[in-house]
Amino acid sequence: MDTTLERPEKDFHHPYQPYDIQKQFMTTLYNCIEDGKVGIFESPTGSGTHKRRLFEESLTDLGDDDEPDWIVEQARNAKRESARRERAAFEERLARAREKERQNRVRSKAGEPSKKRLRTTENPDDSSDTEARFELDNYESDNENDMNAKATTSSATGLSTETHALMRKLGLATGELANDDENSVDEVKVFYCSRTHSQLTQFSSELRKVWLPPVLPRSDLSTEELVPSSPESLTEDLRHLTLGSRKNLCINPKVNSSGSATAINERCLELQQPGVSAECRCSYLPNKENETLVHDFRDNALAKIRDIEDLGSLGRKLGICPYYATRSAIAPAEIVTLPYPLLLQRSAREALGLSLKDHVVIVDEAHNLMDAITGIHSVSVTLKQLQTSRAQLGVYLQKFRNRLKGKNRVYVAQTVRLVDSLVAFLQSRGMNDHTANGIAKPTDLMAGKGADQINLYKLVRYLQESKLARKVEGYLVHTSEPVQKTKSESRSRSRASGSERGTTTPVLTQIQALFVALMNPSSEGRFFSVNEADGMALKYTLLDPAHHFREIVEDARAVILAGGTMSPMSDYYEHLFPYLTGSRIETLSCGHVIPSSNLLALPINQAANGADFDFTFEKRGSEVMMRELGEAILSVAENTPAGVVAFFPSYNYLNQVVSVWKKPIQQASSEQSLWDRIADCKTPFLEPRAVTSSGSDSSNSLTADHSLRIEHSGASNVHESVLTAYATAIANNNGKGALLLSVIGGSLSEGINFSDDLGRAVIVVGLPFPNPYSAEWKAKAAYVDSKASANRDKVESKAASRDFYENMCMRAVNQCIGRAIRHQNDYASILLVDRRYGLPRIQAKLPGWIRESLTTPGSVATASAQLKNFFAAKELSKARSHR
Repeated sequence: MDTTLERPEKDFHHPYQPYDIQKQFMTTLYNCIEDGKVGIFESPTGSGTHKRRLFEESLTDLGDDDEPDWIVEQARNAKRESARRERAAFEERLARAREKERQNRVRSKAGEPSKKRLRTTENPDDSSDTEARFELDNYESDNENDMNAKATTSSATGLSTETHALMRKLGLATGELANDDENSVDEVKVFYCSRTHSQLTQFSSELRKVWLPPVLPRSDLSTEELVPSSPESLTEDLRHLTLGSRKNLCINPKVNSSGSATAINERCLELQQPGVSAECRCSYLPNKENETLVHDFRDNALAKIRDIEDLGSLGRKLGICPYYATRSAIAPAEIVTLPYPLLLQRSAREALGLSLKDHVVIVDEAHNLMDAITGIHSVSVTLKQLQTSRAQLGVYLQKFRNRLKGKNRVYVAQTVRLVDSLVAFLQSRGMNDHTANGIAKPTDLMAGKGADQINLYKLVRYLQESKLARKVEGYLVHTSEPVQKTKSESRSRSRASGSERGTTTPVLTQIQALFVALMNPSSEGRFFSVNEADGMALKYTLLDPAHHFREIVEDARAVILAGGTMSPMSDYYEHLFPYLTGSRIETLSCGHVIPSSNLLALPINQAANGADFDFTFEKRGSEVMMRELGEAILSVAENTPAGVVAFFPSYNYLNQVVSVWKKPIQQASSEQSLWDRIADCKTPFLEPRAVTSSGSDSSNSLTADHSLRIEHSGASNVHESVLTAYATAIANNNGKGALLLSVIGGSLSEGINFSDDLGRAVIVVGLPFPNPYSAEWKAKAAYVDSKASANRDKVESKAASRDFYENMCMRAVNQCIGRAIRHQNDYASILLVDRRYGLPRIQAKLPGWIRESLTTPGSVATASAQLKNFFAAKELSKARSHR
C-alpha cells in the first residue's frame, strides 16, 4: 500500500534541487525503511538520493504501550541523555583527530618533515624456515556440540587464539558477533553495498556534498555545545566507514605482492599462526605496543569521509594494518560501505564481526544480486586440479606420514579417499561423450572406496581448523626452492616465490569448497560434470539464492534493492523473496527525467536485403546476416553524430562478426572491406577481455588495421583505458566520431555513463540468452518449473521457466540500454536489432520509459530515415537556443 500521501513531506537535505522523481524516490525509500519493509527501487537516472541517518529513530523505539506515559518519557529522557554524553565524548575525539590532520596539512605546506614511520620488518628468508612449521598440530576437536573447544584457530578467520584475545582487548571485531562489552555502542547504521569499489568510491564522494542538521534536538544539547556563530553547530558530520578485503587494504608489500586475493589471504594468515617467530610476523598487525595507533586509526577514519584508497594511505601513515584496524570503527560508524562479497557471504560477515541486526541494508546495482549470490556459492574444480591435489597430498604424506597421529591420520586419509573418488568419477564420465556433460548425484561422487562412510561435517571442520591446505601448499613451495647461497639471493628468491605463489590458489582450498557444497541440501543446488576445453570439470551451481539472502532480510530492519534497471521485477518476488507476503515488499519504478522528444527507441527487425534479423544461437552464424548487420551499423553510424556504442551477445560472436567484416567482398567494385568502410565513417574500438588469472591476455586481437588497440594490464583498468581513448577520439577527430563495439554483460555494459556525445546511439544486437541445451540451464529450468508447479497448473508452470529465461536475458539488455541518456538535457537513440524485439512479451520486459517511446518494428532503411530526422531536429533546436 502506498503510504507516501499520508505523511508530511520531509526535508532530505539534498545538496541540489532534486527532480520530482527523485523526491518521490527518496520519500518512498524513507517510508519503506520506517515501516521495516523490503524495497525494490528502479530509477534510470541512478538513485541520486543520500540516505538520511536513522540515529534519531533509535530514540523513539522505547517503552511499552502498557506503561504509564511518565515512565516512558523518563526512559526516553534517560536514553537521550546517555546518547548525548556518548556522542559528545566521541565527537570530542573526532575533533582532536580533525585538528591533528589540519596541523599536519599546515606543516606539510610549510615543508616540515612528517613524523617518522614505523620500521617495517623484512620478509624472513625462506631458507630459515624449518620443515616443522608444516607439521599438523595435534587435533582432538571431534565433538559436534563443541566444535571450537580445543581448536587453536578460528575457522572463520584463521586467526590464532592469542590474536583473537589481543583483538578483543583492542576493541576489534574478531568474528564473534556477540559483544559483551557494555560500553560498546552499536549505532543504528546503513550498510550500503555495491558491486565494485569504484562504485563505492563514487558514493563516498557524493556523501561529502551532504550537510545534515544535528541529530539531537537543540534542546538536548548543552549551552557549551552550541556556538551560534559557528556553522559547525548547525550541521553534523556523517561517521562513514568503508570496508574492504585484504587485497584492497593490505599495506605490507611482502604480502600484497602475492597477486590473487586468495594468495594474499593465505600469506597474511600464515604470518599469524602459532609458532611463527616475532621477527617473522607482520609488523603492521595490531599488538600491545601499537594499541594507541589502532585508536588513532579509528578516530581518523571516522573524522571525515574516506574511500578505500584513503584508508590504505591512513594505515601506511600510522603504520597500522587498515584491514584489521577498520574493525574498531564499525560499531560507532553510521554509514558502512562494502562490496558484495563482504555482505553476501556469511563467513565474511562473521570474520569482520558484522551484525546486521536492526540495521538498514541497501544494495545498489541490485540487478546483479541473484547472479552474485549464485556465483559466490557455486564452485568449479577441474580434473587436473583434483589430480594435482592428490599428488600434493601424496608428497606431503611421504614426508610426514610417520608424524601424523590420532585424528590427523584419520582425516588426512579421508581427504585422500574423497579426492580419489572425485577423480575416478570424472575419469569415468570423460570416457563417454554421451555422459561427459550432465547432472551428477552426490552419491555418485562419493562412490569410491570408503568415501561413502566419511562424515563430511567433521571432515570440513577438520580442514578448516587444521589448515591442511595451507600446510601442504607451504611445504611444496618450501621444498621447490633451492638452497640460497647468499642473503641477497634469498631475498630475491623470496620475492619471486611470492609472485609465483600469487598466480595460483592452493588447489586443496578450492576442493575444500566443493566438500562444503556436498553438504548442502539437494534442493538448493546441483552438481554437474562438464567437458571443457581444458578437460573434464566438476561444478556445483546454486539454484536457490533465496535461502542465503533470507538471513540478511530477517536480521535487518529494512532491506532496499536499488538500481537503474531492475525490470522485470517479478523474479525478485518469485526467486529471491518467495517467503515474503506482498504487503512486506514495496516497489517503485521511476520514469525518466527527459522529455519524450529526447529519446528515439527503434526495434529493427529487417535487414536491407529484406531478410529478418534473427540472432538466435542456431541462426546467427550466417555470414550473410553478419554482413547485413555490418551494413545496418554503418547506416546508423552515417546518420548519428559523435559516439555510437554497439553491444553484442558475447565476445566470441563479436570476434566472428568483425572477422567477417574484414574479409574482402567478392564481386565488389571497391577493394575496401566492410570494416574499412565502417572505419572511414567512425573510428572503431573493441572492448577487450581482461587478463586471465594465468597471466595470458584473453582480449580479442581483432583491433589491428583501422581500429585503435587498447592496451591494458588487467580487469581493474580495462574500461577506464577504453573509455579514455574512445572519448578522446570523439573530441579530437573533427566531428567524425567513434564506434565502440562492446559485449552485453561485459565491463562496459554496467556502471558506465555514455552521456551526451559519448552515446548518441546505443545498439543492442540480439538477445544474450544462455545455451538452453546445457546441463546447468536444464537443471535450472527444471527447478523453476518444480517451484511453480506447487502453486500453478501445468501450463503455467512450464511458462515459469521461459519467463525466468527471458527475464535473465532482458535484465542484461536493460543494463546496456541504461548506459545512455544520463541527465535532463541529454538525448539519444536506442536501436534493438532482432526480430524478437517486436514481440509484445519481450517488449513488456523493457523499462517503462523505453516502452513509452518505442516505435513500430521496421527495416534498416526506415530506421536510418528516422535517425536522420531525429538528430536534424536536435541540431535545429540547438541552433535556435543559441540565437
